[in-house]
Amino acid sequence: MIIRNRMRVAAAIMGATALALMAGTQTPDARADTQPTIQNLVSAINSGLTTAGKALADTGVSSAPHSTIPTGNGPEMTDAIAAFTFSLANENMAPAGANDWNCKPSAAHPEPVVLLHGSWMNAYDGFARFSPEIKKAGFCVYALNYGQEGLLQQGGLGALIPGVNGVAPMEDAAQEVATFIDKVLTSTGAKKVDIVGHSQGGPVADQYLKFDGGAGKVDQLITFGATHHGTTLDGIATLGRRITDMGFNTLGFSQLLVGQGLIEQVAGSSFYATLDAAGDTVSGVHYTSVATDHDEISTPYDATFLKAGSGATVDNVTLQDGCGIDLSDHLSMMYSPRAVSIALHALDPAGHPDLVCEFNPYVL
Repeated sequence: MIIRNRMRVAAAIMGATALALMAGTQTPDARADTQPTIQNLVSAINSGLTTAGKALADTGVSSAPHSTIPTGNGPEMTDAIAAFTFSLANENMAPAGANDWNCKPSAAHPEPVVLLHGSWMNAYDGFARFSPEIKKAGFCVYALNYGQEGLLQQGGLGALIPGVNGVAPMEDAAQEVATFIDKVLTSTGAKKVDIVGHSQGGPVADQYLKFDGGAGKVDQLITFGATHHGTTLDGIATLGRRITDMGFNTLGFSQLLVGQGLIEQVAGSSFYATLDAAGDTVSGVHYTSVATDHDEISTPYDATFLKAGSGATVDNVTLQDGCGIDLSDHLSMMYSPRAVSIALHALDPAGHPDLVCEFNPYVL
């Protein structure tokens, strides 16, 4: 629970501090100036956030969703907690091996690999283990920090925490990914990319493939713990959805705390109704969807699995099949030697025919 609790504590402290500073430590005139912001926050909760963006635009605290391309490379990491800690002070650093814009794909590995991190994460702490391994296997590797958003305009408290991304609407995030992949294709001269995504990176990639021109630009989509069909968060999110459907907008309030990108991932959301209306897959793409049966974030864990539609192929893999000593959960699976070997096998079956089986602990 270390990483999750740190995030919650940091968010609560920063949010409470910000409100205290606005309401209690300024001059009377200054406090009066902040009242529209606080009132807009209350109004947004009551209205289900339907007018939050417009209402907050006049307060100076809103911003358009955007992404950044990490610069510099951090060290290779084999531990999720160490990577998270490093990213707090290095929030826009790429993982080792990523974002070499002079890299040219080889004939053996013609598709560059694009890495898509999960919710409240970044390119570094999401792929500090994967990226250098994929690079050493002979691939050009690229990563961005997508889904950034302002404090009160759909981004929630994550906007206050260093290294937190993936909080903006996933529709916007997919468009950011589209722009980034076009940059990768132009730089490398490649015709297609392979995508490796974790958690929210899965549905963002799905959105890109289905609605933002990605179908002809992606050869493979390889995901780990992806919320392809949403999550119940072990039933908590489903309860929130049911209460919201009864008329009390608990999810709207939660959105102000964690960001719209996370709320959209609740199973049964309108985002998935649109995303999955025509099926799980896109013709011409090979999918590998990896789950861990210890996942406590993307639940039920097998909801990440996909059904192949016309012209697509799917491999659904449970991390513990054939390797019961791997105890990886939602976060630590990105530091699992077995998970890395599954990714490498999907990218290059001939070069990496065997899967690793080693102990890997859970984090949460």
